[in-house]
Amino acid sequence: MGSKDIIRAKVMEMVVQRHTTLRQAAGVLKVSYRQAKRICRRYRDGGERGLMHGNVGQRSHRRLDEEIRRAVLELYRQEYADFGPTLASEKLEQLQGIRVNHETLRRWLIAEGLWQTKRNRHTYRQRRRRRERFGELVQFDGSHHDWFEGRGEGCCLMNMVDDATGKTFGFLCPQETTVAAMLLLWGWITRYGMPQAVYCDRKNAFVLDREPTIDEQLRGVLPRSPFELACDKLGIQIIVARSPQAKGRVERNHGVYQDRFVKELRLRGICDIETANEFLQRQFLAEVNGKFEKCPAAPEDAHVPLVVNHDLRNVFCFEEQRVVSRDYVVQFAGCCYQILRDNRRRPRPESKIIVRKWLDETVHFFWENKELLVQEIPTTQRKERATKLSA
Repeated sequence: MGSKDIIRAKVMEMVVQRHTTLRQAAGVLKVSYRQAKRICRRYRDGGERGLMHGNVGQRSHRRLDEEIRRAVLELYRQEYADFGPTLASEKLEQLQGIRVNHETLRRWLIAEGLWQTKRNRHTYRQRRRRRERFGELVQFDGSHHDWFEGRGEGCCLMNMVDDATGKTFGFLCPQETTVAAMLLLWGWITRYGMPQAVYCDRKNAFVLDREPTIDEQLRGVLPRSPFELACDKLGIQIIVARSPQAKGRVERNHGVYQDRFVKELRLRGICDIETANEFLQRQFLAEVNGKFEKCPAAPEDAHVPLVVNHDLRNVFCFEEQRVVSRDYVVQFAGCCYQILRDNRRRPRPESKIIVRKWLDETVHFFWENKELLVQEIPTTQRKERATKLSA
């Protein structure tokens, strides 16, 4: 019996024992006099049981058959043993054509001992409010995980999440490197435009956290990583997280990938990075964003569109300075490059030029924002040149 039925039984018992009148009982129960008469009649005929609803203890008409319950639990044991109830209910409907509400499935699994609720105890931290506009702040990080569950080589997921909407973008790569961070931001800019700020870890692949050298102190510059220099060129602010909780949105989003993406790869038998990235870009990102993306507080897009003639290959690169020798040769990465006479304007000897190594491993030389025509000097020719200079 519910608390309402218990109170009614006590009041009606007082009426039967003539300790109170039916009209007074109607006032206590806050019902009309006619309704009080009906309640009293049911109590006299059936006692406490007569006050209970007639459907109490009866089987629900919406309850699934026991055969379906057994079939679902057997499928769960065989195919989805490590799936959560929500994801398992989705896959049962998509792949098996069996529609079971995730809460119903959760109760079945708990009753069978196949699922256990988790209680997470954490240190108290005040929640930071989301940014209001899409593109105002994006968080990114790498997630090292056994994505192929031993079927393929180890790899890392480079993941980027918008703070205002939760929209995500990412890809798998062998390692969490500076090149991977550049390609991740490059892909985001190509899709949505330039964000105002990025939130990342304090890793050397992203930012340099060391004391400046004596030469840097004399020149009055701070040590900057290639990724930081690329963001400076685009006017993107870099915010460094001092703890994983500071960029909690991307950290929690890793859990979504480690749960759903791993199982999708298993169901499709994917065991290599190239095929996994193809599935990720073609289907999985759209499904995850469609399910978990939120509407921003402000409808305006904070992304800055990319200038048409802006070549991102000269932004996302490794850039160094070199000095032109007297014979118009520049040394870089153990190789010598001859500045050709065909250049309409050439830097003078002792001039400083910029050498940029693009992400495709090609090397390019720039002087006064113009690319120079150069030719690599073969090894034998370099030795002959060195011999003549020494003589």
